[in-house]
Amino acid sequence: MVTITEIKTRRGLREFIHYPFRLYRNCDNWIPPLFSDEWGTFRKDKNPAFSYCEARFWLAKRNGKTVGRVVGIRNDKANERWEQKQLRFGWIDFEDDPEVSGALLGAVEEWAVQQGLTAVHGPMGFTDMDKEGMLVDGFGELGTLPMIYNYEYYPRHMEIHGYRKDVDWLEYEITVPEELDERFGRLKSIVFDKYKLRLAEARRAKDLVPYARQIFEVLNASFVNLYGFVPLSPEQIDIYVDQYFSFIQPDFTKIVLDTNSDVVGFEVAMPRLSRAMQKARGRLFPVGFVPLLRALAKPTEAVFYLIGVRPDYQASGVNAVLMSELYQSLIDRSIHTVATCGELEDNREVNLLMNNFPHRQHKRRRAWIK
Repeated sequence: MVTITEIKTRRGLREFIHYPFRLYRNCDNWIPPLFSDEWGTFRKDKNPAFSYCEARFWLAKRNGKTVGRVVGIRNDKANERWEQKQLRFGWIDFEDDPEVSGALLGAVEEWAVQQGLTAVHGPMGFTDMDKEGMLVDGFGELGTLPMIYNYEYYPRHMEIHGYRKDVDWLEYEITVPEELDERFGRLKSIVFDKYKLRLAEARRAKDLVPYARQIFEVLNASFVNLYGFVPLSPEQIDIYVDQYFSFIQPDFTKIVLDTNSDVVGFEVAMPRLSRAMQKARGRLFPVGFVPLLRALAKPTEAVFYLIGVRPDYQASGVNAVLMSELYQSLIDRSIHTVATCGELEDNREVNLLMNNFPHRQHKRRRAWIK
C-alpha cells in the first residue's frame, strides 16, 4: 500500500532531495544536481520566489521506503500574468508503478481543488530558470545540466492519469563547422553599422558583472510571452547574478551593446558539465569541484543556455550575430558539438537559427495539463 506524506521538516526535505540519487543510481544518462542548489531552491529563507509562491512537498512511501516525490506550487504571479487558475507540479519522480504516480498527482490535484483552482500543469518550477518539461523523447541521450532527465515510463503514467500535452520544448545537438561562413561576418557588419552596435569586451568573468542585471532585464522583456514565464524580481535577479556570474566564461557569453552601453541582446553558453557533475555526485566538497574545474578548463562540448534580445531589436538580426559570435568562439576553442536547452516548439525565430548549421533534433520534453 502506498501512503503520501507531506514534508514539513528539514529531515524530510533532505529525504526529498536525496530520493532521485537512489532512483537513478544505475542510470548513465541522469545528471545529479548539486545538493546546495536544491536546498537553495526549496527553502523559504533562500528562494525569493516564495514571496509570491506557496509550495507543498510530498513523498510517496511503501512499507516505510520512499518510492516517489513531487512538489505542488501555487504561483500567484503566474496565474495573474496569464489570467489562469492553475497549480504547478514539479520535481516529480517515481517508481514504475501507477499507484505511486497516481497517489503523488492525486495529492497535487486535491490541493488544487481545495483552493478553487481549475487545472494542474507541469513539470514546472518556481521560475523559468528552474528545470521544466518532462522528457518524452531522447531517453538514450546524455542529460544536460539545466534540464530534466527522467525514465521512459514517466510519460505513460501521465497519460494513464488523464494528463494531456500542453506544450513541448525541442532540444538540438549542433555540429560546429571548422570555420565560419563569411556571410556571418557580412551580416555582423551590416547590423552593427546600421544600429551603431558593438560587442562588450570581456576577458574575465568579472568583466561581465557590470552587465549582469541588464542581462536579466532583457531576459524579462524578451521572454515575457513565452509559456508560463513570470518576470524575475530584483531580489531574484540578485540571487542569479551571485549564483552564475562567479563562474560564467567570457568566451561563451556574448553581449551586444548600443551607443549608451546598454544591453541590446545576449547569449549565454557554458562548457558541458554533464560527466563532471556525475563524478561530483551532488557535492562540490571535498573533491567534487575537481572534475568540474577540469571540465571548465578543457571543454570538449558546450551547452547553449539562453539567448535574449530586447523587443525593439528582435527583427534586426542581432539574434544571428550573437549565435555566429558564439560559434566563432567554439571554433577557436576546438569545440565541435554544442547542445541546446529546451526551445519552445512554436518559437519559430529561435528554432530557425538552428538551421544555419548541421544539427539533429534529439530530445523533446513536455508540460502536461489536466
